[in-house]
Amino acid sequence: MNKRKGFTLIELLVVIAIIALLMAVLMPALQRVKMQARSVACLAKLKQWGIFFSMYADDYNGRFMNGFTVSNRWVYALGDYYKWDDEFTCCPNALKPWVDEYGIDSGAEGSNVGVTMAWGYVNQGHWKKPMKGSYGINGWVVDPPAGSEPHPERGTPNFFWRGPTVAGAGYVPLFLEGQRYNGVPLHTDTPPTYDGERWNDNAQMGRFCLNRHDGFAGCLFLDFSARKVGLKELWTLKWHKEYVEAGPWTMGGGVQASDWPEWMKSFKDH
Repeated sequence: MNKRKGFTLIELLVVIAIIALLMAVLMPALQRVKMQARSVACLAKLKQWGIFFSMYADDYNGRFMNGFTVSNRWVYALGDYYKWDDEFTCCPNALKPWVDEYGIDSGAEGSNVGVTMAWGYVNQGHWKKPMKGSYGINGWVVDPPAGSEPHPERGTPNFFWRGPTVAGAGYVPLFLEGQRYNGVPLHTDTPPTYDGERWNDNAQMGRFCLNRHDGFAGCLFLDFSARKVGLKELWTLKWHKEYVEAGPWTMGGGVQASDWPEWMKSFKDH
């Protein structure tokens, strides 16, 4: 009678070793593909947000929300457009909120862990539901009432864009990766000393300088186009009407590679 032959122990161990080796080789590549897919999904979301902002401006005579009263920040003002979807307000790489739906604080705010988390949950009372998010608006694009402009310590009424119909709109950030729902950057703002440091201080560029996409951030511009922006490139954009695009943290302004904090030194220069 013929004897049936099976795998020997050595053969089985060899197969397992080969599988383990293949997994070790493939896992980093699969992780990169996963991250790239999330970056693409983030830009797709931002393009949809561009439609919402465009629809709002069309509905309000070419102007944006006043942006600084609780009842007229973008979260509330655009609520009927995005249907209060608290997943759509989040970058795919930052979905979990600092404070959960039960009010338990993770303690991640202002830490490097907070980079990959959403702000919120926040409930302003008149909102339809508590909200989280990981995008923020450029606080200089909004349209506050004349004579009541916010942030006098950081700028003047002349800083505000107020709507999308402006020259050079493709270089003006509108809506992008954010550690808070808004920010009012200046060209003199210093970069965060570590990823995720800045949340509520006087260097508000740090609210948007977050490494969620391998040295880049998803950004929607005032012409409603969306693209990835290098973190160092943030300082070269036209955040407000009097913003100096060749400020001290740009190559045109003389910044040196050694000037950047350690966590940013390997990122692409702009």
